[in-house]
Amino acid sequence: MAAAAAAKMDAAAEGEAPPAKGGGKKKLLLILLPVLLLGGGGAGLWFTGILPGLLGMNPPPAEAEAAEAEPAPPPRSPPAFVELPDIIANLNATGRRPVFVRLKAKLEISRAEDAAAVTDAMPRLMDLFQTYLREVRPEELRGSAGTHRLRQELMARASLAAAPARITDVLFMEMLIQ
Repeated sequence: MAAAAAAKMDAAAEGEAPPAKGGGKKKLLLILLPVLLLGGGGAGLWFTGILPGLLGMNPPPAEAEAAEAEPAPPPRSPPAFVELPDIIANLNATGRRPVFVRLKAKLEISRAEDAAAVTDAMPRLMDLFQTYLREVRPEELRGSAGTHRLRQELMARASLAAAPARITDVLFMEMLIQ
């Protein structure tokens, strides 16, 4: 160690500068710059779709044409609506005073051809709706969440009653709770 210190003093005495140690940043820059340029260029080629095509990762054109040649699904027929008779039912209230609900609604069915099947099942639909409404408490119908639950329950019952027909929604025209 003493020999190294003596060598430095001799070099300083002779006017020679000690070797520079600041070349690490230049080496890092010379290595990192090309790596970043290649990585950025490769990422750009990958996301533009050029590199997967060069590597053979794209499907051949015959498969792409076969996918485009598939027939489009037939256009859906517009939904049809079946109006329900007015429903008036007393709710399951806890007080002495009875609470009633008056409901006007329409059923949305997926095909107009199913309207006859829904009309034929109307007595069963009305029975299921009335029976359900008599068990509902007035608190359960409050707010939009209560209306949504009522819609879901009536839609499930309507789908069961008009089994071959597909009920897609129950639309409330009027709902009055008194």
